Amino acid sequence: MIKGMLFLGLNVLELEQAFFEEALGAPRDPTGGGRPALAGSEVAGGPFGHEPARTSSAGIGRGGAPASLVDEAEPATKTVRAELRRWRMSAPWDRVRGLRKLFNDAGVDVRLVKFPELGGREMSDEEVDYCFQFARTMGARAITCEPPLSQTKRVARFADKHEMIVGFHGHSNAKNVETFGRPGAWEQAFFYSKYHWANVDLGHFTAGNGYPPTGFIREYHDRITNIHLKDRKVENGPNVPWGEGDTPIKETLQLMQREKYAFPAMIELEYRIPAGSTVMDELARCVQFCKAALT
Repeated sequence: MIKGMLFLGLNVLELEQAFFEEALGAPRDPTGGGRPALAGSEVAGGPFGHEPARTSSAGIGRGGAPASLVDEAEPATKTVRAELRRWRMSAPWDRVRGLRKLFNDAGVDVRLVKFPELGGREMSDEEVDYCFQFARTMGARAITCEPPLSQTKRVARFADKHEMIVGFHGHSNAKNVETFGRPGAWEQAFFYSKYHWANVDLGHFTAGNGYPPTGFIREYHDRITNIHLKDRKVENGPNVPWGEGDTPIKETLQLMQREKYAFPAMIELEYRIPAGSTVMDELARCVQFCKAALT
């Protein structure tokens, strides 16, 4: 991952739970998503080592339900969740610090750590504390997550306790009262804690609402942890190669540059890789798209 980031000139990372916990020896979390990481620079970033088809079965990156809505009644799911909970309560903190050093020595800033299920009904209080402890140990400035909106009041207790920012990720189902991205959802979470911020997904917002999120970004730029870059068509249309959809990636990057917003933007490579191309080829095209937008 690090070599790929440096090759593409990227140096800011949104580290995904599914990547780092498995790398540290944890059992695979059935609710934690499938993307290994989101990486970026101050302007753009991207995930490494996966094909778009490997995104979460819970609908992450496809406008589906939050990860925390996975059926916890399934016996296999309950068993793995119990194993993961036990692992987290005795996490190898020396190895976590070693992981941080690995990134730091390479000049990669682990700006954010993503726990998709943070605050969900299946996560114990002790596990929520673990998430904040992990993020702080990694030197992250914030946690990103996507619990049901109804659980954000609970998350607020921990954000206030740990004095750490939490960015809630938006999806494209603007009619689902439990997901972010619809009008009023982030504002409700903001009400519960000053540490509650927004992780705005440009593609999902545009696809679900039929208009771009630039108005929201302008109004709440001081409460945005980061934005995710992808190109989708309106009316919950598909992910497409950048420049072929309805998402204003170029205009948003130019807005960030013009207004000198402090939050980073992260590439999410979620369209199907064209025949004859590779993940790295497409990531390079996305990076070039960002550079062209800003010159």
